[in-house]
Amino acid sequence: MADRPRWLEGATGSGKTAWLLEQLSADSAHRPGGPPLALGQSYLVFAANGDNRLRLAARLADLVPAVAVVTTTPNGFIQDEVTLFWPLLVNSLGLLPQFPLRLRPENEQELTTGLWQEKLLDGTLTVEGWREAQTVRRALDFLQMAAGAGIPAEDLPVLLPEGIPSGYAPETVWQAIGEAVVGWRDWCLERSLLTYGVMTELYWRHLLPHPLYQEKLLARYGGVFVDDLDEYPAIAAQWLQVFIDGDRPVAITWNRYGKGRLGMGANPDSLERQLKPQCQVSQRPDPAAASLGYRWGDQVVQWVMDPLTQPEPLACFQTLQTVSRGELLRQTAEQVVKVVKDGQVAPHEVAIIGPGLDAIARYTLAEILTSRGLPVASLNDQRPVIHSPLVRALLTLLSFVYPGLGRLADAEAVAEMLLVLSQIPQAPEAGPWFESVQIDPVRAELLVDHCFEPGLEQPELLPVERFERWDRLGYKATDAYSRLRQWIEQQRQQRQRRLTPGVVSVLDRAIQTFYWGGSHLPPDQLAALRELMETAQQYWAIEDRLRQIPPTLGTTPAHLLKPALERFILLLRQGTVTADPYPVESADPSQRVITIATVYQYRLQRLRHRWHFWIDAGSPRWLGGTEDLLFGYPIFLDSYGGRPWRTDELEELHRDRPERILRDLLGRVTERVVLCHSELAVSGQEQIGPLLTLVNANTEG
Repeated sequence: MADRPRWLEGATGSGKTAWLLEQLSADSAHRPGGPPLALGQSYLVFAANGDNRLRLAARLADLVPAVAVVTTTPNGFIQDEVTLFWPLLVNSLGLLPQFPLRLRPENEQELTTGLWQEKLLDGTLTVEGWREAQTVRRALDFLQMAAGAGIPAEDLPVLLPEGIPSGYAPETVWQAIGEAVVGWRDWCLERSLLTYGVMTELYWRHLLPHPLYQEKLLARYGGVFVDDLDEYPAIAAQWLQVFIDGDRPVAITWNRYGKGRLGMGANPDSLERQLKPQCQVSQRPDPAAASLGYRWGDQVVQWVMDPLTQPEPLACFQTLQTVSRGELLRQTAEQVVKVVKDGQVAPHEVAIIGPGLDAIARYTLAEILTSRGLPVASLNDQRPVIHSPLVRALLTLLSFVYPGLGRLADAEAVAEMLLVLSQIPQAPEAGPWFESVQIDPVRAELLVDHCFEPGLEQPELLPVERFERWDRLGYKATDAYSRLRQWIEQQRQQRQRRLTPGVVSVLDRAIQTFYWGGSHLPPDQLAALRELMETAQQYWAIEDRLRQIPPTLGTTPAHLLKPALERFILLLRQGTVTADPYPVESADPSQRVITIATVYQYRLQRLRHRWHFWIDAGSPRWLGGTEDLLFGYPIFLDSYGGRPWRTDELEELHRDRPERILRDLLGRVTERVVLCHSELAVSGQEQIGPLLTLVNANTEG
């Protein structure tokens, strides 16, 4: 009989992850009560998210290089298991025997909108104040939250009207939304299309209970080690229970100041209730001794949480105060530049954190810092790929190659295409890509005025001689324009002879020809092109699958009657598909970059720095931020009482959230916190938030 599962509950920075690795190392050297790993077995190690998994894998490679270890995340584990054991699900559920395809969020949103179009238009699914896209997204969130909580989708038509307050919409609307979600899930299964919500329900409801699967799971993994269980969905308890019942080594860490994903799909109370009583529990209540949380955590929490206390100024706190937020962003960036240039702190030892960093704030901070020669890593700063002129030029180019897209190519877009596609790629140090264009904006406008012929079926670029004064264009512009026309004609001819496999191939050829494969592009533009190609590949894989399905399997979204390429271009123009503009830089503190992040992102990435700059320190959102949580999350938690949620219940649910945030952040900084406060928010309103007591106490003079 193996030892009881081990559970370490500790504060931020108390060494929980190191303890977990020690448990794995000890088990690999001597497994109490059990034989060594069987041939082909490995240890299964969970991290809360992908970035943490990579760091954990690197540490494992150094600690136990000879031991077989598989690192994963809850989402990744479910996706891998459902895909690997898909034949088992096909047999048990009677699905079509074809390989499953994963739907990206933008595909999921588009297909669901088309499938529900009639009900969205006639008001059946209408919630007052919600946009159509918002209704669809939140309905899909219901499926995902239900799956993560171990609730069958068939319960949603009853659960939603029962648990959502009546002020949002009539019960009939919530019932209809629940029924629509069930229909969407069935529609996906009939076509072997998988979203995360569909996969999660398949896993806990059909795959995990299967005796053959449980046998294979235990045969593949000799033990399971889980880091930061407080960030996992409720169903994680079910697969961990399989290992516990199978007498396999199980070790778990729990951050008492974590629960950052509560209301975002995690269900920590459910996990604690189900698993902790079975475990041998250890406590590490103190944060890292070098952190500000160790020295000042109790006092700071008391000062912030109790409005009657009089806080004292601390040497480790400093206030930077302005009137407007715009001035605050500028001064914050300048202050970071100053302390780095003065040698007080290295770039990778600085983090700029805020409760909600909008695109303007991120852009302002990043631009000032990079212009002063300081590298920046902006966590999860995803921008629509359509914002990239290189992507827009490629989409316009497609309208000249494929028929039926003429209305998507207006004069302004064609002028931009001429300018962008006329560049000669060069190394970044030689200058920005836009400085190497052969057709400048003036010549591009002249060419569009005289040589661009619009057409609903297919636009045309006429010979340059159509412009009477074409000699004034110059050799470089004329040559670049002629090469573009020649390339378009070649693609048309090859398409007509069926020599071009598809749109993805045309895009790839264009990138190779006009951008030299992206080898000389800056990271943000290269990221946009990569995301474009990944999206296109996925889009046409789904498109091919839908065209293969017999119409007898039910309705097909009405929007699929439009040409696929037109839908693809319109999807991108909506801004749904995003890419990280700083993908090459790492948020890992070992990389020499300044980190910009929201409070939520920073906590979830488990980062640590010497200096923190807390942006918008006077904002009411600093210790709250519950408005960003998924709509309807209370009815999927353990605390749900079978009736509509009330305001006082939500307040009780998040009662200790401010303390968790404070202690967690203070446990991740070792030397200085600069409280950056503007008297007025972006809206012009005065900022009166919970950290104002600290701001005022540490204001110099």
